[in-house]
Amino acid sequence: MPSSSYAEQSAVTGPLAVTVLGLGPMGRALAAAFLAAGVRTTVWNRTPGRDTELVERGAIGARTAEEAVAASPLTVVCVVNYDASDAVLRRDAVAAALKGHALVNLSADTPDRARDTGRWAAEHGIAYLDGAIMTPTPTIGTAAGVFLHSGPADLYERHRPVLDALGGTHTHLGEDIGRAAAYDIALLDIFWTAMTGYMHAVAVAKAEGISARELTPFARGIGEILPPVFDGLGGDIDDGTFSGEGNPITSAASTMAHVIHTSEAHGIEAGVMRAAEGLARRVIGAGHGADGATRMVELLGRR
Repeated sequence: MPSSSYAEQSAVTGPLAVTVLGLGPMGRALAAAFLAAGVRTTVWNRTPGRDTELVERGAIGARTAEEAVAASPLTVVCVVNYDASDAVLRRDAVAAALKGHALVNLSADTPDRARDTGRWAAEHGIAYLDGAIMTPTPTIGTAAGVFLHSGPADLYERHRPVLDALGGTHTHLGEDIGRAAAYDIALLDIFWTAMTGYMHAVAVAKAEGISARELTPFARGIGEILPPVFDGLGGDIDDGTFSGEGNPITSAASTMAHVIHTSEAHGIEAGVMRAAEGLARRVIGAGHGADGATRMVELLGRR
């Protein structure tokens, strides 16, 4: 069901307030978006001085983390990982100040770490949601931002008016605290393997006298064919058909070998593609040469 606008929800719930812990680039962007939406925003960072611009724009600068979390019914923490968030949140004074309040952790880490933090929060009387930010800093506060959340649905709905102030789309993925982090890990897997592939492709292209700028429009073309491919492959994988019609994995392995040969002929390391070809060859060796590359999911999923 579509949510009401931020203005409508603010009118119903009264003045909204939030605390932001962590004022790196993303934390500052989150705090700025809250301020722009009219949310009373308290900020704190372990390294002093990063709140200056935000305070000038109307934020309240807290002297300590415990003072910051006590100032608002909802605290949003966004730091580099859960080692960093634990170092702040799991101090006795901060945990005591958070008791009876809500916490949304938008730091990036693993599903297991998210679930562990959820257990810690429950033990200390802290209402907890985990989350992930799937778009870069400039998208925060705009329609282009993408946020994922997991944890108690009623808690998510209760604090949705404040979260909506960040703009973009917000999706609640379920009650399992680790689910947002699981999506984050899977999507980052796509992003970083794709980025590594792009960097490798540029290195090969440059070795053949093709500049990165010359390659760019064709690289964009490859990127643009992927969404419909993903749409088709998702059902193929979940249904266990692993169809190789039109592009069997034997053909895929052959083209991978061409990339490896050309790379190594120029002295360019090809370990990533060798790993991919190795998976394809294992699938073929298991008697699935007529299947598609999606059969690799089954191979990778075996324990």
